[in-house]
Amino acid sequence: MARAYPLRPRARLARTRRWQADWGRSGNLAGAGAGPGRRHGQVRFVFSPPADEAAGLLTLPWEQPLADWRDERLVEIRQRGISRHVVRFVADSGELYALKSISERLARREYRLLRTLAELNVPAVEVVGIVVDRGPDADAILVTRYLDYSTTYRALFSNPRGGEPADRLLNALVELLARLHLSGFFWGDCSLSNALFRSDAGALEAYLVDAETSERHDALTSGQRNWDLELAGERVFGELLDLQAGALLPPEVDPFDVIDKLQRRYARLWDELTREEILRPEDQRYRIADRLRRLNELGFEADEVELHSTPEGTRLRVRTKVAESGQQSRELFRETGINADENQARRLRNDIASFRGYLEQKNGYPVSETVAAHRWLEDIYDPVVASIPDSLRGRLSPPEIFHEILEHRWYLSEDAGRDVGTTAAAKSYFDTVLPGVPQPLSTGAGATGGAALAGDADEDELGMATDDDDADDLPDLRDLTDLTDLTDLTDRAGGS
Repeated sequence: MARAYPLRPRARLARTRRWQADWGRSGNLAGAGAGPGRRHGQVRFVFSPPADEAAGLLTLPWEQPLADWRDERLVEIRQRGISRHVVRFVADSGELYALKSISERLARREYRLLRTLAELNVPAVEVVGIVVDRGPDADAILVTRYLDYSTTYRALFSNPRGGEPADRLLNALVELLARLHLSGFFWGDCSLSNALFRSDAGALEAYLVDAETSERHDALTSGQRNWDLELAGERVFGELLDLQAGALLPPEVDPFDVIDKLQRRYARLWDELTREEILRPEDQRYRIADRLRRLNELGFEADEVELHSTPEGTRLRVRTKVAESGQQSRELFRETGINADENQARRLRNDIASFRGYLEQKNGYPVSETVAAHRWLEDIYDPVVASIPDSLRGRLSPPEIFHEILEHRWYLSEDAGRDVGTTAAAKSYFDTVLPGVPQPLSTGAGATGGAALAGDADEDELGMATDDDDADDLPDLRDLTDLTDLTDLTDRAGGS
């Protein structure tokens, strides 16, 4: 997820004026209301800079109630459920956006919290902006970017792949909850419905999609964490019962057992992240290195390491923080230009290392990492990606498909008693495995307006269904000086 950095005041003002000039040439914001002390006829857009790619959203009919919109860019997600909020999806310029109608106070709150989560490297959907001053008694609209190649827990249970999804979902949700707590966030509404899930080399990573009930603290107490965990257990239990009633939950999965596992796994993970250890002097260096290695493998890193001498030995205290994600991803991008998630990148880099060994054995001389990576890209990866059938493109991201082909190749080779090769494995995978992968809710491949996106999802599952609970009072939007505030737009490009 890209971070949003504040602009300097002069740069922010210049960019705002340029956007006003570019976007205010034709059309009129007729019908848009104004709050007390505000001029009638102005819809206000507050987008995180840079927001150039979202400029097309300005031509949507913001002056109308979201439920009444009729626009060719609206996208219907099939098999929706009931939502307490009005939520619509819009495809524009190759991106898919979720628009949620919500009170202005809650919209401001969620906007700020989602931006903070991005700055803290906590997996969450990317917030684009909010739209306010839409008319008398009209709610604000929160705009988020839909997560590419993501799916919901219901879709995973409806089309299970790679074994039983319950354990993988549980692990992903527990890790997300621990990341939030470590960053001082009380979620307040942790559930499978309020997260989206994305495959990463066979594992699942959970992303928060609803921060309405969240609270930010310097640090959470044990009581706050345990209460959040208890709320999570109640909500997940209810969701599993709902799956059971719909005959989507495998008979061997016991909801009571799942909740016990959720609490035990969270306790083990939190203990690994925060516990203090007593070290013997002769084991000190080894034990510290081992502890830090385990933290890194879990996706965390040490913010501070404290050693205190005690009569029993040296007491080790590690202050843990969420690691800046993407070390393997950054290295893969540097070597090949491929954008991939962390586990995918690790798997692809391992294949590059294997290919490098093959080249060195074949040629009889050393091959540099750079040369091996470029040869692998040209000879192995690009041909495989190019051979994906058009009808199956978008089922999974290309790095995930390549990872699964490597897995498929291993199984085929085991059965054949020899290495079948990547080309044969890819053909077999495209014929027998990939057709069984359900369409994701969004492929990021430039969905067109008016299309229906595949997937068993509803608005509740997208984290858009929570009550308008009381929110903390927040400063007026004009006080949010780190935002791009398009206050004086009086014309809307392109009409409605």
